[in-house]
Amino acid sequence: MNKRTEKTIVDIAEELGLSVSTVSRALNDHPNISARTKEKVKKMARKLGYRPNAMAAGLRNNRSKTIGLLVPRISMFFPATISTVVQNKLQEHGYNVIICQSNDSYEQEVALTNTLYSARIDALAVSTTLSTTDFSHFDIFKDNNIPLVFFDRVPKNYDVTVVKGDDYLGGLTVTQHLIEQGCKDIVHISGPLTCNLYVERVAGFKHALQQHKIPFKKSRVFYQELTRDNAWQVCEKIFAKQPYPDGVFAANDTTAITILEYCRKINVRVPEDLKIVGYSNDPRAEIIHPGITSVDQFPALMGERVAEALLDLMQQPRQTPQRHAAAMVPIQLVKRASSEVAQADTKIKVNKRKKSQ
Repeated sequence: MNKRTEKTIVDIAEELGLSVSTVSRALNDHPNISARTKEKVKKMARKLGYRPNAMAAGLRNNRSKTIGLLVPRISMFFPATISTVVQNKLQEHGYNVIICQSNDSYEQEVALTNTLYSARIDALAVSTTLSTTDFSHFDIFKDNNIPLVFFDRVPKNYDVTVVKGDDYLGGLTVTQHLIEQGCKDIVHISGPLTCNLYVERVAGFKHALQQHKIPFKKSRVFYQELTRDNAWQVCEKIFAKQPYPDGVFAANDTTAITILEYCRKINVRVPEDLKIVGYSNDPRAEIIHPGITSVDQFPALMGERVAEALLDLMQQPRQTPQRHAAAMVPIQLVKRASSEVAQADTKIKVNKRKKSQ
């Protein structure tokens, strides 16, 4: 049985009796090659199953027209939205995007970074794992002046271009909102402090308490991976004994929705007894009842800023050190019935009115 061999432009040239240079130019739509010859060459290429070698072309011109995008989990709403926008934006400029997910594993992040470098990508955009504190595996990109952009989960002291949300303001805004709604005993369920997001949200939380002269209680703050199972376990601790808190600031919407579910189980009324605010404005927060107040991080805008930063860096000469910049994406509190009694009451009245009509 014959082993299949890859066809090259040499094979096309031999079949058509043309020079290799003519075939190459025809495949690349060179203006000096006639339309008739181009069509003949492309037809033969299809017949032979010829595939252009993008890597070889990249070696010749030092460009692969391929960008790497490394995210924690592609299944989550926030990184999924950013990935879609980045890919669409870069494709408009003729780039292909390789999207990889680290599954929030530092070891996998290191391995994928090395793989993407070996694939000769033109640039890399990264949102790191929750546990990444050593960024030395990205040095190979910096040392070779290959554009590198971090977004959302970003290093604190690593000289690179970053695009991030205003998480400090987010934490401050959420806590102020709960206080304005009458909350005096607020629980904050945070992610691990190895990640910049939660360091800044906790700082905003503490500052808001301080502004309103409410004491900060370590026992009312939990640091953990923000999964449903972990949220349920925290609820069992929070509601194990009275007095219950009157407000919860959850650092993601999965946690906020789980708390709402637990409250139903133990007959704690939301928002009358407990007010809940999440983070990220996941679509689920709007369709659940009562709707979850949450912080919109504008992932589409972040995706646009990431793509713009990559394109800007790639326009700089490869031989010169990269100019680095920082972009801050705004946040906005989206108020829903989980944190405002008046809003919840209005919703009930509207529903009653509809039934009576």
